[in-house]
Amino acid sequence: MSEPMVKADHVRKHFGPLQVLKRVSLEVARQEVVCMIGPSGSGKSTFLRCVNHLEKIDGGRLYVDGELVGYRQKDSKVYELRESEIAGKRAEIGMVFQRFNLFPHMTALGNVIEAPIRVKRIGKRDAISQGRGLLQRVGLEDKIDEYPARLSGGQQQRVAIARALAMQPKLMLFDEVTSALDPELVKEVLDVMRALAREGMTMIVVTHEMGFARDVGDRVVFMDDGAIVEEGPAKDLIDNPKEERTKRFLGLVLEH
Repeated sequence: MSEPMVKADHVRKHFGPLQVLKRVSLEVARQEVVCMIGPSGSGKSTFLRCVNHLEKIDGGRLYVDGELVGYRQKDSKVYELRESEIAGKRAEIGMVFQRFNLFPHMTALGNVIEAPIRVKRIGKRDAISQGRGLLQRVGLEDKIDEYPARLSGGQQQRVAIARALAMQPKLMLFDEVTSALDPELVKEVLDVMRALAREGMTMIVVTHEMGFARDVGDRVVFMDDGAIVEEGPAKDLIDNPKEERTKRFLGLVLEH
């Protein structure tokens, strides 16, 4: 068996007295799509931010592609990596947020090529060629020279996905990427994510879109109160949850 792309081993995280992650253990295989569902405040987004070391964990171990996230182990001791090393590792993980976080003073293409040029030191001509291809891949070849203010929310989110893909990540994290969008714009973003899943991208997706989770997810993880309550094959868990908390949550979500 090949090593999982993500391995969380009893991960703990607290903000002051509030324990947000309570000994969370989870593995994500290469090319697997894992959808995380659960009520707001259950720890899903915090877990994603820990995978990318945007948040430091307070206990346990977290590995991406076989390496500790944010730390190096020597003998039995663990040392935090330097900020430059952390940035290098973070560049291998694509993350798309609920808010698009695009640079308003840059065109769609400018947003996509910025990191490859600055972080990966790719030549501008190559970055532009690659950026055009990525914008075409997310259906925005006609918006290359538009600024974010002139794009719809769905188009901005697709630029954000293209920007993440420009770094050629080994893992993609999606944090509620459709929740700020008008309903009619949700499908265009989910369709891009479906295509990525078909191409074999390893993905962890925090979402309230149960149809997407059921159809695209290989596995669904239900979190509540900082812990994993239930996980299993996507269709099985959504159609036939076993735990009462999962049933209650899905009952509320699927009614709407």
